This record gives sequence, C-alpha cells and structure tokens, in this order.
Amino acid sequence: MIFNFKTLYDGDTCGHFGQYGGRFAPKGIFSFQTSYDGDRNGHFGQYGGRFAPEMLIPALEELENVYIRAKKDREFEREFMSYLTGFAGRPTPLTFAANLTRRLGGAKIYLKNEGLNLSGAHKITHCIGQAMLAKRMGKKRLIAETGAGQHGKAVATVAAKFGFECTVYMGERDIERQRPNVFWMQRLGAKVKPVSFGTKTLKDATNAALKDWITNVHDSHYLLGSTVGPHPFPSINRDFQSVVGMEVEEQVKKIEGKLPNYLIACVGGGSNSMGLFYRFLDKKSVRLVGVEAGGRGVSKKGGHAVRFSGGKKGVVEGYKSVFLQDRYGNLSPTHSVSAGLDYPGIGPQLAHLKNEGRVQFTYATDREVLAAFSLLAKTEGIICALESAHAVAFALKLAPTLSKNKIIVVNLSGAGDKDIFIIAEALKDKEWIEFLKGKSHL
Repeated sequence: MIFNFKTLYDGDTCGHFGQYGGRFAPKGIFSFQTSYDGDRNGHFGQYGGRFAPEMLIPALEELENVYIRAKKDREFEREFMSYLTGFAGRPTPLTFAANLTRRLGGAKIYLKNEGLNLSGAHKITHCIGQAMLAKRMGKKRLIAETGAGQHGKAVATVAAKFGFECTVYMGERDIERQRPNVFWMQRLGAKVKPVSFGTKTLKDATNAALKDWITNVHDSHYLLGSTVGPHPFPSINRDFQSVVGMEVEEQVKKIEGKLPNYLIACVGGGSNSMGLFYRFLDKKSVRLVGVEAGGRGVSKKGGHAVRFSGGKKGVVEGYKSVFLQDRYGNLSPTHSVSAGLDYPGIGPQLAHLKNEGRVQFTYATDREVLAAFSLLAKTEGIICALESAHAVAFALKLAPTLSKNKIIVVNLSGAGDKDIFIIAEALKDKEWIEFLKGKSHL
C-alpha cells in the first residue's frame, strides 16, 4: 500500500506542489525559435558574427557542429535537464514579494530567485551545458573568464563534477572586490590567474582567456560566460539559459493564471537577461526591460557601463555589437559597484533587440542599487547580488506607476554573499571593518 498512500499536501496530476514542482522539460527545448533569432552564421541584424583568429575557426566550427547535433539528441536534452534538477537545484522559485508590493502600493512584484542555484547564480545552467559539449568534443580542460566571480565559480563547480582541469582568468581589481569567490574557486580545484594589464577587470580577463585558448585549443574548451563572443557562443548560452524564462512562464501562469506584464533583468553581457527574455520575445503583451550599470552617472566619463548611452558599433573579442569606445576605437574605462556589470560591450542579440524596439533599456546608479539592495533585504529577507539589485532598483520606480492588477517579474540573477566586502565598504559598516582589522594577523 506504500504507493497508494496520500496526504493533504500531495501535488496535482502535473506534479505541482503549490507554486513549486512541475515538469520543466517540454519537448524540443533546444529547437525553440523566435522571430528575433539570428541567421545560420550568428548574425542578429547588423550585430553578431564570427570575427576570430584563423587558428580558432576550426574550434568554433567544431563547437557549432557538436551543438547542432546535441540539440537534435533527446538523450542530450534529458541528461541536461537531469543535471539541472538533480545537481544545480532547478527549478528556482518564483517568489511573490508581498511586503515590497504592499510598501510600493502598485503592481505585484515577483522575484525569480536564481541565487538558489548551486554556486549561487544562474551561471551554473550554461556551464553544465557547455561542460557536456566539451565532454562530447573530448576536451580535458576548461578555460574561463570572470568578473564578479559567479561564472568562474560555476565553471570550477562543473569542472570538479565532470572531471576537467580548470583555469579561470580574473582581473586583479575584481579579485580584490570579490575575494570570497576566488577562495571558493580555488577550493573547487581551479587555478585562478590574476590579470594585471589594462583596467584589470572583466574585459581584460576575457582577452587573457582567449589567448590561453589560442595556445591550447587542441585540448581545452573556452567556457565563455555570457551571450557574447564569436558565433556560436551567443546562441548556445542563450539556449541553455532559456530555461529561466521557461520556468517563469509556467510558474506565473500557475500562480496568476496569466502572463506577466513586465520582465526586468540586469544586463552585463546578457546571459541572465536573455535567459529570462527569450521565451517571451514573440509574446508582445509582455514588456522586457534591461537595466545597465549607471555607476556614478552617465555624465561621468569612465564612471558607468551604459552601452546605450555613448556606445558605438564595433568589433571586439570576436563579435560585432555596441561597445563603449574612445575616439580611436579603443574600449573605454567603465565603472560599476557590481563587478559583473562593468563590461564595455553587450551581447549582439540584445543590441539587435534594442534596435528592433523589443527590449527597453534603462540604467541604475550605484546609489540607487545600494538602496534597492538594502530595501529588498529588509522587506523580503532576500540578500541579492549587486548585479541583480540593478533590476530591483528599476522595479522600485516602475511598480508604483502601475495598477495593482499588473505583474512584474524581476530576475534575481544571483545571491549577494559574494558582495560582502563591497557592501560593507559602501555602507561604511564600522563593526565589519573593525572585525576585518582584528583578523589581519591571519
């Protein structure tokens, strides 16, 4: 009788337990397409493409061919989804921010809490997918770049799980800002290599990782961390991350019985935003908003990372998109309180979606981000990453302007544990600073 036993708390016939559970593996997840997809050469309108050194072209073609085959392989899909549910912890919850909604007095705010994934962010999703592709290609080593450390930590995690050697490049400035993630990457067995040239941030770490890949392309896979880079990386990472939007669609329909009115995500390269937006691109009733890093303000030269305020079309790091550049075409310095959003470029499909008017872009300043971070923590008990707090900052402005029957979904792309040093310094937490001084003898 064990299998006939029932309780009041059992799920429905589709495996839903309240707003949780369900089956997030519809047929053909990797064959899903929208009217905004790129062509077979990875061009999204005037952006994208493959502008890579000749010696990398065979590796990129191999990756593309392996992925095309994998997308048609139902066993690959089943294995990918099983790792997401049994290893990464998907689906992540869609949480109604009741206190925040009540405080603002407008639209309902829901939070897609990607920080509850293994390794603390959405990054684990495409890292699992690319690790599976690397196995199919017979690679022995993973190379990665990282800014905030969330991608590097996720790569180190899958390297340990799948048995790869792992090297992560990280700018010296970001290492100082995100030391906890460096510590955990090393505990997972990765070699973290500081990058000391340029601005010592994400763009320079990306250059260092590309140089490593050129040298070791025969046995290494470059596990690029966003929807950027030469074709096919933007499409591959978009497809893997599309499970975020897929989950949101099913979850919000289960809870509210309808689609949301707004989806909001922070935008660096674009992995979490494209992951959220992709399933909704052809659903025109849903408005999509990307929030860039306003830093110290767009009037401050080198004080922000708002690509759509002063950015120009260019070809950098293997792809064509919009980049912050000086008059000579060199990448401009950037700034953000969040290490993951100070990248001077943006994914090519997002640049195309901006041109098409499908995605609205705005920005949040460091000051607004810190205020949003603090308010979310104190009203909802959720400590989000500073990157994610950019999206929260815009939601705080938007929600009061909408009626109470409207629905906003904010993508919380990661947890905020990694930002403890930045936040403590920014908020001038004297007790924490004194604590660190007391540990200086270690």
